Amino acid sequence: MTDVVVRKFLIRIEEIFHEGGPVSANPPRRGTIMAVVKNPYAGRYVEDITGFMEDLKPLGLEMSTRLLNALGGDKSVIEGYGKGAIVGEGGELEHGALWHMPGGHAMRALLGDVKAIVPSAKKVGGVGANIDIPITHIHASYVRSHFDAIEVNVPDAPRADEIVLILSMTTGSRVHARVGGLAVADIKGEDGLR
Repeated sequence: MTDVVVRKFLIRIEEIFHEGGPVSANPPRRGTIMAVVKNPYAGRYVEDITGFMEDLKPLGLEMSTRLLNALGGDKSVIEGYGKGAIVGEGGELEHGALWHMPGGHAMRALLGDVKAIVPSAKKVGGVGANIDIPITHIHASYVRSHFDAIEVNVPDAPRADEIVLILSMTTGSRVHARVGGLAVADIKGEDGLR
């Protein structure tokens, strides 16, 4: 067991009224929570790192809950999600992969009977590095109106011995989505794809 040491949390909420078209009657909101944590493996190669996934599970649930609350607390309005990680330069990409299960499973458990896999991005980067967090619909990854990404960064992280862990949720599609494809009303909800 490794202690999860959090240096800071950042939460960002966007409310999008329009992108040059008509003002939305129900503006979608996009929320992101980031936790800057100490990387226990920075600066050295460790063969068995999977124990840290278990250690991150409570943090995943805490972050999911904080983000949902920042978006109003009603899980029934959440339509999209995504996750990611930026590993500081003293770590390796695989350290970011440790977030897949604790981050994704926490959001899925909190939101209830969701079907789609939580899309993910990860990278190694320096202080202030940006990353695009992919977003898809919570029940069907093929819902084209919800294909999105949220660019995030932390101005003073990750330091070489840190990881930035990221969760994102949205309350709707892109504000002016109109390129066809599978509609929310046509989701079958059988396999997380359609």
